[in-house]
Amino acid sequence: MKNLYSLHSNPEQLFGYDQANYRVPGLAYQLAKEKPELRKQLEPVIMKDPRWAYYYAFDVLKRPWPEAETYIMRDPYWAYSYARFVLKRPWPEAEPYIMKDPRWAYWYAHDLLRRSWPEAEPAIMKVPRWAYWYALNILKRPWTEAEPYIMKDPRWAYEYAVDVLKRPWPGAEPYIMKNDHWWDIYQKFKHSYRDRIK
Repeated sequence: MKNLYSLHSNPEQLFGYDQANYRVPGLAYQLAKEKPELRKQLEPVIMKDPRWAYYYAFDVLKRPWPEAETYIMRDPYWAYSYARFVLKRPWPEAEPYIMKDPRWAYWYAHDLLRRSWPEAEPAIMKVPRWAYWYALNILKRPWTEAEPYIMKDPRWAYEYAVDVLKRPWPGAEPYIMKNDHWWDIYQKFKHSYRDRIK
């Protein structure tokens, strides 16, 4: 966060200068980094913003910050980041928030759980990209429940056919053919597959 007060030659003359660091989480974070003696005063401001609370725990405290966790966990990205880089373990209390975002649910399952996460699957399967990656890297098998979603995106339908099914996918062809690029390379894959099984 850019502190605009720092651009002024006499920032203390500007309206709100004396209170800005005690109201704006990003400014409070910057001041806490610069003046360790003010950290305890600034922490209540910093902790209210998941982004700055995460950065404070990771970059300033260099340890978990339990007092801020109720704020951090509410944002799927910052909850995932906090679990991965600060706690360095799964964070069950934050899982109901993380699982709402398909991208971060996938990465949480991949990087922290290192296994399937059935509770998050209903959200993950609805986004073709993350459904594909989940089937490929987590389940390591076709994911039939997600196929109706995956097939609707030409790229991910093609990738799923090649990398997960490892065969042509006739049911997805009406969707793949809507994109000339993916249809062209799908056709090449289909021909090479036929040549291999002859």
